[in-house]
Amino acid sequence: MSSLLIPKVIGHRGAKAYAPENTLASIHTAADLGIEWVEIDVKLTKDGVPVIFHDEELERCTGVSGLMADKTWAEVQEMDAGSWFGDSFIGEKIPSLEQALNAIIDRGLGLNLEIKPCPGREKETAEAALDVATRIWPEDGPQPLISSFQHVSLETAMDMIEEWPRGFLMDDHLENWKELAEYLQVHTININGNARTREEIEEYIELQKPILAYTINDPLRAQELMRWGVDAVFADNPDIIRDAVETKH
Repeated sequence: MSSLLIPKVIGHRGAKAYAPENTLASIHTAADLGIEWVEIDVKLTKDGVPVIFHDEELERCTGVSGLMADKTWAEVQEMDAGSWFGDSFIGEKIPSLEQALNAIIDRGLGLNLEIKPCPGREKETAEAALDVATRIWPEDGPQPLISSFQHVSLETAMDMIEEWPRGFLMDDHLENWKELAEYLQVHTININGNARTREEIEEYIELQKPILAYTINDPLRAQELMRWGVDAVFADNPDIIRDAVETKH
């Protein structure tokens, strides 16, 4: 596995503060801001198509009631995933993973792909997403970081394409985090940077893996985390956070 070259700031769901999250518009906005990496979420439609979307429920970002897991790709393509954010994004679609990857590759971006399965589809989502990603992603480019809160999804990634780096996502400080991280042979520790203490972060540092903190939109908190030893942060406003950590760190 090639060494990971992770920038200090990664655009969260593209550039979520400026464009509807997890859309092509959000990916392009991050690239236009000069952000080097983006993070996006992948889950499956009812008929097994990997799409870029965060919630199990469709309502927040589409106004459509129901679950993503109950909708076909044909139905998903009819939804508007932009108008909730602003009139200038009316008609923005939920992209397939293939569409999103092509945009990311075209813009020369690095990627953290979070496998965000609906309950019971942890293995299936990882398999479908990685089938697409390994087919599309250029062999000579920096490999995407595959992260998940779901250990089964990371196990699947390890079995399918061991050479792609894995990120161990934790919302809480798990008592057995180190054993899990070692078992899953992860390459990064991805933590809730708004909830973790300096002592907990110092504990993670002992594993000598890059520490990535989400979702940090406060410049002062980003600077503080960097001082504590965090290597990178995810931000909805990645340009503002990048300027803060580059000037102060």
